[in-house]
Amino acid sequence: MMNTPELVPTRTRRPRPQVVSLTDAAAERVRDVMAKSEKPYLRVGIKNGGCAGMEYVMAYADAPDPLDEVVEDKGVKILVASNAILFLVGSVVDVENTKLHSKFVFKNPNETDACGCGESVTIVPAAAEA
Repeated sequence: MMNTPELVPTRTRRPRPQVVSLTDAAAERVRDVMAKSEKPYLRVGIKNGGCAGMEYVMAYADAPDPLDEVVEDKGVKILVASNAILFLVGSVVDVENTKLHSKFVFKNPNETDACGCGESVTIVPAAAEA
C-alpha cells in the first residue's frame, strides 16, 4: 500500500526558543539607536578577535540575510547573524551605563572565559540538545 500525503500524519513542532532576549533597558536603547539610523535593522553577531578569542559585534543592516534569525522582543526587532546563533543561544542583551560610557553587554551562558579588559570572550557553541 502506498502512502499518500493526506494519509501521513503531520507532527506538530514545538516552538523554537528565542535565540536572545533583551532587557527593558536594551530594548529602549535599540529603539533610540534605530530612530537615528539610516538603515532599518540592527544585526548582532560575533567575530574572531581579542585576547580571549571572540568579540560581540553589532552593526546596522539594510535587510536580513537569508539565514539570519529575526528576534522580536519587547517591541523591537533585531537580527542575529547565522554564524552566531549557536554561540548566543540563551543570551540576554542588556545596557551598561556609567559616567564614561554607555554600551550593550551580553549575559551569555555559553561564555567560558573573558579577557581582563572585558572586550573579548571565549564562547563555546550551545549543545544540539539545548
